[in-house]
Amino acid sequence: MNNEQKAKIESGFLTTLTMAMILLLLWYVSIDAPRETEEDGVEIAFGDSENGGGAEPEAVPMPAEPVTQAPPPTPQAPSENDLVVQEDEESLALAKQREEERKRRAEQQELIRKQREEQARLEAEQRAEEQRLAEERAKQAAIEQEKRDKANALAGLFGNNPQGAQGSGTTQGASQQGSQNPVGHGSVGGNSWSLAGRNIKTLPKPSTQFNQAGKVVVTIQVNSEGKVISATIGEGTTVSDYQTKQVALEAARKAEFSPSDNKIQVGTITYTFKLN
Repeated sequence: MNNEQKAKIESGFLTTLTMAMILLLLWYVSIDAPRETEEDGVEIAFGDSENGGGAEPEAVPMPAEPVTQAPPPTPQAPSENDLVVQEDEESLALAKQREEERKRRAEQQELIRKQREEQARLEAEQRAEEQRLAEERAKQAAIEQEKRDKANALAGLFGNNPQGAQGSGTTQGASQQGSQNPVGHGSVGGNSWSLAGRNIKTLPKPSTQFNQAGKVVVTIQVNSEGKVISATIGEGTTVSDYQTKQVALEAARKAEFSPSDNKIQVGTITYTFKLN
């Protein structure tokens, strides 16, 4: 029952009570009103009256009957239709509230999804930037090493080879040990490497499961123990075949260099692929 129906019922009740009190008051007044009594005896008329009945008595006014008014209509209880309409309104309000809640949750989920996508994009950009910087450092290290090699070669031509400097040379075999290996760069089995201040200990040959001839330059990062901790395709690569590149990366990750005080160094390994 809503406030409007409750107000209607209270108004009808007050109206009924007021009318009942008015009717009761009118009835009480009519009961207590004094009535004129007729004198005893018979009046005899004298004179010229034709009827001989004497003067006609005056009419005694009768008390007015109390005016009754129809009672106010009794408030009716709400019908089934009213209850159905009320339930429909409540159902619609509840459905509207649920729809608003659903939309609010959907907006929150969409906001979270966009935030995650933005975070993933930023992380991808950061990784790409780190990769680019690593490749630039490797390229710069290779350029500096090449300059040092040229300087050592010129010094060797004039008999002024600095102590500890060695020629590039060409070593044979998949693995070389000891001071026979050149420092900083060299080649093994047709594949070359460059890592400032290091000797090569093991340079495995790549698998023969490749599909394209050409050159694959692998940028490597080597820790202080001489282990390759990172390998990526670098600039100067002429091979576009994915399988051939993967073969080169797998071989580069197995390479080992001499230990060094440097925690991490960047160098390159160049593989040459030839189809039979």
